[in-house]
Amino acid sequence: MAAETDTLRVNPIILVAGGTGGHVFPAQALAAELQARECTLALFTDRRGGSWGNELEGVDYHHIRAGQVTTGNLIARAGGSLALFFGLLKARRLLRELKPNVVVGFGSYASVPAMMAATRLGIPTLIHEQNALLGRANRLLAPHVSAIATSFPNVAGIEPEDQDKVRLTGNPVRPGIRALAEKPYPPLTSSGPIHLLVLGGSQGATVFSEVIPETLSRLTKEMRARLKLSQQCRPEDIDKVSAAYDRLRLKAELATFFEDVSERIGEAHCVISRAGASTTAELTVAGRPAILVPYPHAAGDHQTLNARAVEAAGAALVMPEANFTAQTLSARLKLLFNYPIDLGRMAERAARFGRVNAAATLADLVIAMCPVNGQETPAPDPGRSGREAAA
Repeated sequence: MAAETDTLRVNPIILVAGGTGGHVFPAQALAAELQARECTLALFTDRRGGSWGNELEGVDYHHIRAGQVTTGNLIARAGGSLALFFGLLKARRLLRELKPNVVVGFGSYASVPAMMAATRLGIPTLIHEQNALLGRANRLLAPHVSAIATSFPNVAGIEPEDQDKVRLTGNPVRPGIRALAEKPYPPLTSSGPIHLLVLGGSQGATVFSEVIPETLSRLTKEMRARLKLSQQCRPEDIDKVSAAYDRLRLKAELATFFEDVSERIGEAHCVISRAGASTTAELTVAGRPAILVPYPHAAGDHQTLNARAVEAAGAALVMPEANFTAQTLSARLKLLFNYPIDLGRMAERAARFGRVNAAATLADLVIAMCPVNGQETPAPDPGRSGREAAA
C-alpha cells in the first residue's frame, strides 16, 4: 500500500481532455475524485479546453496542439496533420519527463496526439467514451489503448477484437447532480403545480423556441395555469418566446443559461431536452423522466443512440426532430400530465439506469491500471442497475 501511495503521488496520472464541455465535464469529475485520493495529476488539453485547467488546484497544465485529419478539404487536412505532428512531438517529450502512471483520454481530436504518444511509449492508457457510439477520435485510438471505459452498456463502433478491453463505468456527473439521486421524484398531483424544464443547449435550440410555445398554447387553460416553466433559449430567440408566453399568461422563466440547473432538474416533473451524453447521464442519475429530441446533425447521429438507450430502459420518450411538432408534443404532454403515474414509473426506471458513482468507478479502474498494481478491475456487470453496480 505504501508503494502504491508513493507512486500515485510522485508519478502523475495524466488526463487528456479538450474540445467541448461534453468531453471536459467527465474529466473534471474524475480529477476531483483522484485528488480526493491524493493522486498527483497533470492535464493535457487544447486551446478550447485550456480554461478549465485553471479550476484544478495543484494540477500542472500543458497545452498540446491537435487537429482533425479526416474531415475538411485538402488544405484543412494538411493543416490538421501538421498540428498532429507537432502535438505528438511535444506530448512525447512531456510524457518522458513526467513518467506518468496512466494516461486517460476523454475523446475529441484534442486527445489524439497525447494518447498516440502514450501508446507508443508503452504507458498504460485508457479512453473514456461518453456516448452510445464510439467517437471518431476514440475509434482511431481504441485498437492501441489498454482499456476502454464506456458510459452505456452497449456502445456501437467498438470492433470485436477490442471488446475485451471494455469496462462499463458510466459517465461522471457534477456533484450537484449526483446529490439529486438522494432526492425523491416530486409527486405530480391532479391540482398541484407542474414543473416543466426545457434544456435547449446551443446546438439547434431554435426548434424548441418555435415548437414549445405553440405546444403549450394547445394545452387546456387549466393545465397552463398549473405550469411552472423553465426554458433555455438562444439569445436571438428569448424576446420572441417571452412575448408568446405573455400572450398565454403562462408563468415562465427564460434564460440562455441556468446557473441553478441542478435545482431545476430536481424540481422537474418532466424535462424536454436534447440527448447529449452529459444531459442523458445527468437526467438518469437524478432520476427524472424526459422527452428526448436528438440533435439530428450530431456526428454519426450519436444522440439518437443515446436517446434510444435511455428509452429502452423505460426512462424517457424519444421524439425525432422530424416528428417534433406542436400537435404531437401537446398530445404527449396531456397524457403525461393527466396520468402522472407514467411519469413516476419513468422516474424510477431513470434512477435504476443512472450510474451515480461513475466517477468513483472510473477512478478505481484508473488506479488499478497503475503499474504498481499490475492488473485492471473487472467491468461492472451490464445486467445490473447503475445503483447496484455502484454499491
